[in-house]
Amino acid sequence: MFLQLFNWRTLLALVAIAIVSATIFFSDFLSKKIAREEKQKIQQWVEAVKEVSNPGSLQTTLSGKILTENSRDIPMLAVNEKDSILDHYNLDTFKITHNKNFLKHKLAEFRKLNAPIIWKNPFDSTQNNKVYYGESSLLKQIRYFPLIQLLVAALFIIVILVAVSTRNKSTQNQVWAGMAKETAHQLGTPLSSLQGWVEMLKDQDGNETIAHEMSKDVDRLKLVSDRFGKIGSTPQLEETNIVTQVNEMVSYIKRRAPEKVIFTINSRNETDIPVMINAPLFDWVIENLLKNALDAMDGKGSIAVDIKNETAQVVVDITDSGKGITGKNLSQVFKPGFTTKKRGWGLGLSLSKRIIEQYHKGELFVKSSEPGRGTTFRIVLKK
Repeated sequence: MFLQLFNWRTLLALVAIAIVSATIFFSDFLSKKIAREEKQKIQQWVEAVKEVSNPGSLQTTLSGKILTENSRDIPMLAVNEKDSILDHYNLDTFKITHNKNFLKHKLAEFRKLNAPIIWKNPFDSTQNNKVYYGESSLLKQIRYFPLIQLLVAALFIIVILVAVSTRNKSTQNQVWAGMAKETAHQLGTPLSSLQGWVEMLKDQDGNETIAHEMSKDVDRLKLVSDRFGKIGSTPQLEETNIVTQVNEMVSYIKRRAPEKVIFTINSRNETDIPVMINAPLFDWVIENLLKNALDAMDGKGSIAVDIKNETAQVVVDITDSGKGITGKNLSQVFKPGFTTKKRGWGLGLSLSKRIIEQYHKGELFVKSSEPGRGTTFRIVLKK
């Protein structure tokens, strides 16, 4: 699937590049052709000026017609040998009137664009006058056209890629939800059976301890089934004391962790911090992060949970003293299927991020990590 998507994106990019490249070459060809024609018009205009300097009617001679038509849309400046401006044509009269440096700026611009057309001063044959000229509006449009088409092509590619990405995410969400609900459904039947067996054990003398421990495990399985069942549905958020919720989950993990792992919780002396959460799903996130922290340590170290009650949000930091995350893996830790462990599907952190960001409208990210020193994951929940 990835290879097909990559090939499709590559083909789309190549087609766009081919279209834009062809347009650029063709536009360059047209612009050079138009530039040659405009230079020819200016030369004809200069020759016409020479002719009409002699006695004759401007309206009835061929030169008059050339002067009228050839200078219609090409901006020009006539200057003497010292580049003092003698006259101007097809320039904005408003800007000329209100900006005394406008003609000087235009002269500097025209010098860079084209070489001047030189002609003898009709009133002083010892001096040469020059005509500097710019680009017509048509030539400018031709030059800017490839840029416009490039922007259109880029916009087209972006829209297509966003559409494809959105469709893939939608499909991925459906797969996630379908797989989670199917898992919950498959767990339902054996759970019901186990509950029945536990009740039977409770009725028999001498099995109280076994029945009690089995009952806790069955309740745990029911909780896991409930969590999977909520994936894909809009969970109901309720006001919950996050300090109590985190403490309970830390206590649960602590009982199953090696003795040399030290757990600490710091809520800054606050015992009641209400937040809108879905308790089973939020517990799942904390459990995943704590288990991830345990996996990063070789049976000893420390895990610190810091709960900060801020004005507009509640921040939960989970810090471990494990082996940390390398730079190349930082951008992949939340991707489905990514794992550095020998066992596991690499879904825990991905599910956790989905639960916090999609269902709780919060944030989950790696606040900091240093190889050999440990990692801090941060959860941000808006009040």
